[in-house]
Amino acid sequence: MSLNRRELLGGAAALTAASLLPRVAMAGDVIKLGSILDTSGPFDAYGKPMDQAMRLAVQEINAAGGLLGKQVEVTAYDTQSDMALYSQYGQQLTRQDKVDVVHGGILSASREAIRQTMRKTKTLYFYNVLYEGGVCDRNIFINGVTPAQQVEALVPYAMKKSGPKVYILAADYNYGQITSRWIQKFVAENGGEVVGNDFFPLDVSDFGSTIAKIQGVGPDLVIAPLVGGAHLSFFRQWAASGMKDKIALASTTLGVGNEQKVLTPEEGDGIMVAYNYSQQLDTPENKAFKTAWAAAYGSSDNIHETAVSTYQGVKTWAKAVEMAGSMDRDAIIAALESGISIDGPGGKITVDPKTHHAVLDVHLMEFENQEMKVIETLPQRQPIDTQAVCDLASNPNDNTQYEL
Repeated sequence: MSLNRRELLGGAAALTAASLLPRVAMAGDVIKLGSILDTSGPFDAYGKPMDQAMRLAVQEINAAGGLLGKQVEVTAYDTQSDMALYSQYGQQLTRQDKVDVVHGGILSASREAIRQTMRKTKTLYFYNVLYEGGVCDRNIFINGVTPAQQVEALVPYAMKKSGPKVYILAADYNYGQITSRWIQKFVAENGGEVVGNDFFPLDVSDFGSTIAKIQGVGPDLVIAPLVGGAHLSFFRQWAASGMKDKIALASTTLGVGNEQKVLTPEEGDGIMVAYNYSQQLDTPENKAFKTAWAAAYGSSDNIHETAVSTYQGVKTWAKAVEMAGSMDRDAIIAALESGISIDGPGGKITVDPKTHHAVLDVHLMEFENQEMKVIETLPQRQPIDTQAVCDLASNPNDNTQYEL
């Protein structure tokens, strides 16, 4: 079952690059930002707002005078949710377009499809999505939450509200497989037991037999690192089966693409999540961000976690460029490794020099009437999972994704 794009985007009007970005005076006298995202296809509910967030950040940077006296110019490619096109456009951005930085990728597979190209061409790369952790590469900076920041907080909260017996349903690729192992670790550390663990390809949309299997096992809690529009069917079928009021439900992904606005309150209310962002955050930075978004796009209804991570990633990069006083990659990396911070819509974001991951706030939340109600804020959580295996200060040539 695909996402209802009309509901998800809230009727927001997409602006073209030409209408959003100021015209530059001299061709070539620009800083080039490359973007590769799924702005069409099955993952466009994530990619379209990420693209809008990137363009809004660039608009604000250019309106304030640009960087180093130059305007920032966007070169963006739509992969149509085709992993093969990530490799093609990664080559295009770095070898033909010769961009200065790339912000892009959604699924872990898309990140890995372009990461080595960025590294080989020495093109600075920002991956602005929550993920399974463990990437250790001096050329990449990652702004999304990792399992030690998110899952470690969500598991004990959800178990305390439900019980010790946990069933895991996960997407059958890198993210789901590794995240499932982290869930198992944190369940065990909190005195629980994993009583089932199933994996599903991204195109699976019939969960009837799985729901029957869960009913037979009788867990206290289901945790679902499921991904994409097809997997959204599980949450609808779970509610339709009558299980939603009998067994507690948590997810490490639901809501990242505003899926709670596609589900009815009856289908979504009470599901537990933990992320860096909620539209309900009552901070000056979030209020200003939503106002600017609505002014640019007509509505702020489609803002979500990965859009905010993208906006914060572009703003972090821009601050580092100004600190470096140069577009030299190594100078910008040194600025990023200085402990640089920004105050974004999701709170304070600080680059961890050791891992190039973000130190950020995580909010424990529950869905209520299609919104993310903040229950508790856990400030400035460190990416300790990746810190345990990655030390770029001691080993700057590391190029590994470590796994639990």
